[in-house]
Amino acid sequence: MSRPCVSPLLVRHACDVASLGVTGARLSGAGGMAVAGRCGRPLQLTLALLKPDAVAHPLVLEPLRLCPQAVHETILRHQFFIVRAKELRCGREESRRFYREHAGRFFYQRLVEFMASGPMWAYILAHENAVPLWRSLMGPTKVFRARNSVPDSIRGAYGLTDTRNTTHGSDSPASASREIAFFFPEFNEQLWYQREEPRLRCGQVYYNAEERVHCVVGDEEKELT
Repeated sequence: MSRPCVSPLLVRHACDVASLGVTGARLSGAGGMAVAGRCGRPLQLTLALLKPDAVAHPLVLEPLRLCPQAVHETILRHQFFIVRAKELRCGREESRRFYREHAGRFFYQRLVEFMASGPMWAYILAHENAVPLWRSLMGPTKVFRARNSVPDSIRGAYGLTDTRNTTHGSDSPASASREIAFFFPEFNEQLWYQREEPRLRCGQVYYNAEERVHCVVGDEEKELT
C-alpha cells in the first residue's frame, strides 16, 4: 500500500475527530491521520453511491465540479470510516439488476439509462448509525423537497432532478449487505466483522488520502509512527 499523504482536509478531519471526543487523535509519522477508536457500539455498514450526475455531469458548473470532493468531505466530517472506495461504471444490465425492485414503474428505464450513463464512486461506510445517518445527510429523494426542506443536504445542494439526485444510500442494514455485495463482490462482510471491525473501532486508524479509505494500523505501520 502506498504511503498516505497529509492534506489540509486530513488535518481538519483530525481536528473534527478530536472535537467529538475521540481520544488520541494525532498525525502519524507515516503521514496519515491515526486515531484511537472509542470501543463503543459495533459499527454498522452502508453503501453510498456518488451518481454519474455528480461525477461527470455534462454541464460546466462550479458547484457540480466541486460536488465529489464536497460529498467526500461530508463523509469525513461526520466521522464515517471509509472501509472501501472505488470508481466504477455500471452497464445497462447491471443497472437493471440493481434496480430490479422498481421494474415496471414509470421511472425504471429512465433510472437504468441514467445510472449507466457515466462513472460513479461507490463507498462502503462504517459508523455506529451508518444507514440512518447517511440517509439523513443525503436528504429527501425528491430534489424539490430537499431544496426547500433541507437545503444544506447533499441533494438539496447538488441534486438536479428526482433521477439525477447525486447520491444513493441503503435504506436498511439488510439492503446494505445486499448492495455492498453487488458493488463490492470481493468484500467479505462476515470476515470484515470478525477481523477488521473490532480493530477499526478500538485500535489505531489512519486515513489514507491516496486510497481514500481508513486503514487499521498494522505492526509495520506502528514502527513508522
